[in-house]
Amino acid sequence: MRVALDATPLVLTSGGLTRYTAELSRALATSFPEDDFVLLSDQRFRVPLPARGNLHAGGSPRNRLERKWWLWGVQREMMRQGCELFHGTDFAVPYAPLRPSVVTVHDLSPWMDPGWHEGAERVRRRTPALLGLRIATMTITPTEAVRAQVIDRFRLPASRVVAVPHGASEAFRPVEAQAGSPYFLYAGTLEPRKNLDTILNAWREVRRGHPVDLVLAGRRRADFHELPPQPGLRLAGEVTDEELARLYSGALAFLYPSHYEGFGLPVLEAMHCGACVFISKDVALREIAGCAALSLGSVKEWAGAMSMAASDSAWIAGWRAKGLARAKDFSWEKAARLTRQVYLEARQRFDF
Repeated sequence: MRVALDATPLVLTSGGLTRYTAELSRALATSFPEDDFVLLSDQRFRVPLPARGNLHAGGSPRNRLERKWWLWGVQREMMRQGCELFHGTDFAVPYAPLRPSVVTVHDLSPWMDPGWHEGAERVRRRTPALLGLRIATMTITPTEAVRAQVIDRFRLPASRVVAVPHGASEAFRPVEAQAGSPYFLYAGTLEPRKNLDTILNAWREVRRGHPVDLVLAGRRRADFHELPPQPGLRLAGEVTDEELARLYSGALAFLYPSHYEGFGLPVLEAMHCGACVFISKDVALREIAGCAALSLGSVKEWAGAMSMAASDSAWIAGWRAKGLARAKDFSWEKAARLTRQVYLEARQRFDF
């Protein structure tokens, strides 16, 4: 089988969509050497490393007509590359259903609050039509929670929507942390949906009684407010996977207070590194974490849990052990196997 995958998320340097596209394409190529996987985009992107012979980049638009990428260009490039199926890793598939296609709908955040995604108007307009008109043969979601939301919102047959959980990169494992001040950690894009004010306010309360820092690691999106300098607050920005693994491993607790998630990759990465994990009450996050993370709501609840983490190492150790055990249920190799099954289902359904 020769599969084309949308490589547009690889234009960015970080973020959940970038991670998903890179890790899944690598895992597919590794797990299925008999298949070929071609990354396609009308923008320049980096092919995920390490390089494999059955994972490579396709060409770019060759003329004005092909620059109408989703209408015509991607189909022309698939024809040149001999691809028989398209996987839209970022809410989109080619507009003309000439071949079977699979689309990943990561979450419903573009339709829930316009303030969460100021630049998502195209997704809000395009994706409902691709789903509603059955242009996408099959749909993948990262959790059962999002699967139910997608089926309900877009009125899709349940048999055409499959939940495929993500994995965590092999870079994320318990490693020796650097010595220094104790700290809490958030990792991910700094954006309105992540509800960072909750942990900032909780941390300020905790810091009155405990000399603990707060580290925020990740790219700051343009619509996220500037954070003024304050003692103990460290803005790490984008970091390498190796540095992030050290941050996860050394944190008193990893904090993920997001209002809404489709999966929450940093939560799984933190668990793979043996971190004590605190999450919001979001249904998808609780599905992924199971009983291995503490689910919190109000600033008072967050402050209470963070105070406990700052004062009781045995309590932290218990949550670390639960996270490591839960993390074993997820891998990109497993995600690749389940995704390929969806490809086969899409190909079979398209033949009818």
